[in-house]
Amino acid sequence: MSLRELRRHVGRLLIAGFDGRVVPAELKALAREFDLGGVILFGRNVDGPEQTADLTFELQRLERELPLWISVDQEGGRVARLRAPFTEWPPMSTLGRSGDSGLAERFARALAAELRAVGVTLDYAPVLDVHTNPKNPVIGDRALSDRPDLVARLGAVIVRTLQAEGVAACGKHFPGHGDTGTDSHKELPLVEHPPDRLRAVEFVPFRAAIDAGVAAIMTAHVLVPALDEERPATLSPVIVRGLLKEELGYGGMVLSDDLEMQAIAGRMDVADAAVAALAAGCDGLLICGTDHDRQAHALEAIIHAVEREGLPFARIEDAWRRIEAMKLRFLAAGAGGAPSLVPRGGRPPSALDLRRLVGTAAHQAVADEMARFL
Repeated sequence: MSLRELRRHVGRLLIAGFDGRVVPAELKALAREFDLGGVILFGRNVDGPEQTADLTFELQRLERELPLWISVDQEGGRVARLRAPFTEWPPMSTLGRSGDSGLAERFARALAAELRAVGVTLDYAPVLDVHTNPKNPVIGDRALSDRPDLVARLGAVIVRTLQAEGVAACGKHFPGHGDTGTDSHKELPLVEHPPDRLRAVEFVPFRAAIDAGVAAIMTAHVLVPALDEERPATLSPVIVRGLLKEELGYGGMVLSDDLEMQAIAGRMDVADAAVAALAAGCDGLLICGTDHDRQAHALEAIIHAVEREGLPFARIEDAWRRIEAMKLRFLAAGAGGAPSLVPRGGRPPSALDLRRLVGTAAHQAVADEMARFL
């Protein structure tokens, strides 16, 4: 394989953040140099449905062979990048309190319709963490429940419904972030449970999501000494390859959480973390900040690791095959259920089309029904 082909293979594993509400020149250059797997949208990128649809339309013009993932954290509650006039959903704990699979299905169908309308193709939802620590500073009401069976049942409904409506789902955060006392955005949390407890509680919703065909699973930046005394889960072959891929038999995409979070970046360079995450078995890498030089440096580090034979090229090929399979499932023409309104040719949807699909009275009625369980 030529160096150019290797660069493109490696670039396709990156999901990048960026600044602003138009596509920056630096992101275009990154896509030209390496190809690009996808982007992640934050509030800094979003100013209403029309602007978002225009932005995703422009982002898809960066594609080479397959469309980019246009991804977002749109869980509901406090983790929602798309705010009014998009429907503002209550936190997912409301679904857990309701125990109503039908309500979870109505929520996921409405959520998918709004995401699809503006060209979002991958949602980092549902949260599959079991909220067993009331003092958890980062999960809290983002979790469906403190009961693994309920998280499993409702999480599987959300996965199936999002994906039937054409939006790839991503369950998070494996092997479980529900019983931690610190926030991985700021420091490395510790999970002190033995393997039997993890299998009986934390893994239950992930097994259900795998059975439901979830497109992606995101790793947690947590240290679980009973599984790996030294490496956070994202960087642990024991956890990613051994448990998630081999023991649980997961064949979809494994995505790292943001490698710039302090649980990782506070301990090592982001470029080194990118190499370690791939070696551990992650298939896609999230680098969510706006420093495109840092993103390029991480890709160069992966290429150098392959050239030095410290990272087998077979691992890159395996990661790309998993991502490619999901892109063909959800992003190829006619795939993944209902198509996005944002075409890869032609023009973005009209304001009238968007008003018919985003922030509708029917969607607000679902949100109001959920809010009864606040």
